[in-house]
Amino acid sequence: MKGITKDFPGVRALDNVTFSVRKGEIHALCGENGAGKSTLMKILSGVYPHGTYEGQILINGKKVQFKSIKESQDAGIAIIYQELALVGEMTVAENLFLGHDLMRSKIINWNKIYAEAQKWLDQIGLDIDPETKVKDLTVGKQQLIEIVKALTKKVDILILDEPTAALTESDVEILMNLLHDLRSKGVTCIYISHKLGEVMSLADSVTILRDGKTISTDSIENLTEDMIITKMVGRELTELFPYEPHPIRNEKILEVKNYSVFDENGKQVIQDVSFSLKKGEILGFSGLIGAGRSELFISLFGGFKGKKTGTVLIDGKPTNIQKPADAIKEGLAYVSEDRKRYGLVLGMDITKNTTLTALNKVMKLKVIDEALEIKSTEDITKKMNLKAPSLEAAVGQLSGGNQQKIVLSKWLLNDPKILILDEPTRGIDVGAKYEIYKIMNDLVKQGVGIIMISSELPEVMGMSDRILVMSEGRITGEFLREEATQENIMRCATGGKKSVQTTINS
Repeated sequence: MKGITKDFPGVRALDNVTFSVRKGEIHALCGENGAGKSTLMKILSGVYPHGTYEGQILINGKKVQFKSIKESQDAGIAIIYQELALVGEMTVAENLFLGHDLMRSKIINWNKIYAEAQKWLDQIGLDIDPETKVKDLTVGKQQLIEIVKALTKKVDILILDEPTAALTESDVEILMNLLHDLRSKGVTCIYISHKLGEVMSLADSVTILRDGKTISTDSIENLTEDMIITKMVGRELTELFPYEPHPIRNEKILEVKNYSVFDENGKQVIQDVSFSLKKGEILGFSGLIGAGRSELFISLFGGFKGKKTGTVLIDGKPTNIQKPADAIKEGLAYVSEDRKRYGLVLGMDITKNTTLTALNKVMKLKVIDEALEIKSTEDITKKMNLKAPSLEAAVGQLSGGNQQKIVLSKWLLNDPKILILDEPTRGIDVGAKYEIYKIMNDLVKQGVGIIMISSELPEVMGMSDRILVMSEGRITGEFLREEATQENIMRCATGGKKSVQTTINS
């Protein structure tokens, strides 16, 4: 790709970008959110057709001009986005062969389709019944089905955009083995990821974009994680996790006692959980996917369908939170792990999204004061260092990091006592992560209690004052910041127990 320039209204997304990939290599494409990675790949895959950008694309030395996604696919290019493109009500087999010749005949041979689907699933080691509806699979398994779907077509160049963001460790291992196998067969993989550990272990080469420009392309042997970060953000981050010591007050802002949760079918998903949170404390929750962390806090926030038992106290007073509106009145804020589905209205602008939970603060005589709404949004998003063309921009057009800042702005405008952050930095770059950590530091200094749920062990250990570990719906371990190690956290996460009496919890 030579001299690629792409403009959107008010924004130059790509500025004379050059990007070259060798046949049969795994080439990582790195950069902060908003650096232009996804835009560049959308040009390559025909989402943005020829004529909407400047520059040239050459494949095997021949100039190509894709006018549609289909033309790109016919040339052997497949792209797998963070937002999955599967049909939930259809089976795995039906999704794998949508648009395929097998599904285009007047009479569909279902036995052949399911047999072919089983062959592909077996080939990459996925133990899934091809007759299973996609909606019944985990997000991680759906991600792997997307990859298999791409492979059922003739693929020479496979583009993966944050493919492991929602995968379990076992699914990540399947994906890594698959990519190594594809490389050995001459398939070229372009791998977009913020997980630099994966990049270092998987990639042959790395291209870095910053602010829509090509910064460098290097062989992985010539790079370290710190070098990649410095090139991505244009400065050295002295610490990936800028934890700042701060006083933790003695008042327990939240107490949860003997709390259990049952789903709509009566299955117990949370078992007799008890813990407390103090003012000005960052309490980390660690555990494997499926441990029950999100279910626990969605239930505490009033968003989980099913029965719950136990006692919840806020500022020492019993509460009866039945719906999110009750939780908001009690001073709780919940940043969901799925910001696009539960945190934002993607078609609405930044201002409307930011004031959604605090309309009472921008109303006069029960009517929204537009000037006050804009001023409130300007003030809070400025503190967040939001990067956007204007406050009228739809949030769906922004990068993941900037979307996350809007979700935080929405809740902070409400002045919460307790801020629950569920996977707060998932799918965002190191620069945006750093900014969110600094915001957390500022909030706890003001006395806000923060609960941080994270599947990233270094993040939990790097930013928490105290860490609780969950496994199978139970709390199986508690550690002070200084005594936590990856080994003892993982031991508790896999079912072992470790209880620590600490001055913080006493």
